[in-house]
Amino acid sequence: MQTAVAKQFLLLNNKPVMMHTLQAFYLSELQPELIVVLGKDDHDYWKDLCLKYNFDIPHTLVEGGEERFHSVRNGLMTIKEDGIVAIHDAVRPVISSSLITQSFREALEIGNAIPCVKPSDSVRELEINGSKIVDRDKLVLIQTPQTFDLGQLRIAYQQSFSIQFTDDASVVEAAGFPINLIEGNRNNIKVTYPEDLELASFLLKNNIPG
Repeated sequence: MQTAVAKQFLLLNNKPVMMHTLQAFYLSELQPELIVVLGKDDHDYWKDLCLKYNFDIPHTLVEGGEERFHSVRNGLMTIKEDGIVAIHDAVRPVISSSLITQSFREALEIGNAIPCVKPSDSVRELEINGSKIVDRDKLVLIQTPQTFDLGQLRIAYQQSFSIQFTDDASVVEAAGFPINLIEGNRNNIKVTYPEDLELASFLLKNNIPG
């Protein structure tokens, strides 16, 4: 992002990105309980931001870990009940209420729900001496929220960390559970580059859900 400020704290339409993300879940049909997992050094900064921007949406703040895997596990350890859990990137602030609801309902019915979209560009696989075309019809791009029955997550996160765990679906799959893909939304963008902030701002201002 070409800035020293972490992406989730950058201003988007006059408040930090992560506040938009939390608000989307808070205002959704299901209104799930919210758990925010942040590095220990960011806790005071986040609390100051909440005061500065009058952000009073209820949420539990949990200390993150060395890797995403450990952070998710820390968050899970705070949940005592059974139920459905959605794990979402803080920097996907344009998530739609309909996708949140669909994810929870699918996970409740069949164990998990992982949103995805098909790539629109041609895809090539890099090789030592060049590259080769890949059939994009056999590929999907994975988004969040990745939503699971809590029982699956608790079993999956008893595993030891592996560099092969790129997201929560990969952790659950490694534990032996089949992964259920659902249709995502192309506007459910992940703020990664400076121009993504501009697009997210446009989508939010024009009430175009992701």
